[in-house]
Amino acid sequence: MKKEMTIDALWQLLIDHQNQTFYTMKKLPFRYCVKGGEIFVDRRSKSITKATFEQALRKLETDSGIITGPKSLNVFGAPYVWAILKTFELV
Repeated sequence: MKKEMTIDALWQLLIDHQNQTFYTMKKLPFRYCVKGGEIFVDRRSKSITKATFEQALRKLETDSGIITGPKSLNVFGAPYVWAILKTFELV
């Protein structure tokens, strides 16, 4: 992971940047909104939880050398989680 990031700091970034356009690795645009401890991506019906982002951060801290893309995060909504983390320069 390029910078140290706490889940609370990351969640605040998510709140600050909701409704902006992000892009997956396949260049698919998406937006999200934050409601409590979940984000709702406009391209999927299920939410991605704060715990999922926390899991991704932990994985980046412990396995940073082998995390090379969304699939290696091994979390729900990985393409979106990866795109957000990449935009914030955390991967």
